Amino acid sequence: MNTLILGVLAAIVSALSWASSTILIKVGMKNKSPVAANIFRLYAVSVMFAVIFLISGTFSKVFALPPELLLATFVSAQFGFVIGDYFYFNALKLMGVSRTVPITSTYPLWVILWAAPFLGRDISPQVIIGAILVVAAIIIVRRAEEKEHTNPRGFVFALLAPVSWSFAILITDWLTQSIEVLTLAGTRMMLAALGVSVFLPRYGKELKRITKREAIILSGAAVTGLLIGQYTFVYSVNAVGSEIAAPVSAINPIMASAMAILLLKEPPNRRILEGLILAVLGVILISTA
Repeated sequence: MNTLILGVLAAIVSALSWASSTILIKVGMKNKSPVAANIFRLYAVSVMFAVIFLISGTFSKVFALPPELLLATFVSAQFGFVIGDYFYFNALKLMGVSRTVPITSTYPLWVILWAAPFLGRDISPQVIIGAILVVAAIIIVRRAEEKEHTNPRGFVFALLAPVSWSFAILITDWLTQSIEVLTLAGTRMMLAALGVSVFLPRYGKELKRITKREAIILSGAAVTGLLIGQYTFVYSVNAVGSEIAAPVSAINPIMASAMAILLLKEPPNRRILEGLILAVLGVILISTA
């Protein structure tokens, strides 16, 4: 099996993992703040990666990394799992899964736009058409939310999340040239947990009140979204580049929206589905340019 096929398959696995994680996060933070849920999730996956690193002897590779690579990994982790996920979790709490994911699925567009000036990639007419479809999707979803009187802050959070993620993905793309997949994936999680620790003084009491059921659900979200999802995504970026990995993994909103309607009983909305279809078509055009 060639590298392209393996990279695309890894991106699909990451999409499925992220969709499953989205559902678990929505359920797990029903009675918890988005920040507290994210702190618990990042700490849980950091422990998991620490065990894997100890067994595989990967810590020696982490300690051997140059300071500039560690700094870049730290910045990538903050944009991806502290800043970006802060916006994402808040959007989920305010708007629900099926209304949030069509907007946050636009992150491949931002990745490609940043990749042009920073990585020297060309933007073809097909990419521009794809971008127009993605923007149209956002407009349709926003109008649907206005009719439903959805909290406008949720929409703003949903827009900011993919922009933040795109910075993280761009830096990760650059880092895969110098750091092995497992080392990079696990180190990003541990550094994200370090960064999110600044919120501990404010949310420490809330974390102590997490129930056993909530802990199991959020741990499941950590395994699916951050252990499996992030490892396979970093693998895909390393194999085929962010300009392919990001658009392919963007099929996760289809999975997440379907799961939300079936499992969480979120009401379907015609405009939301139209926006989702446009967003996916835009992503496909971008990814096949």
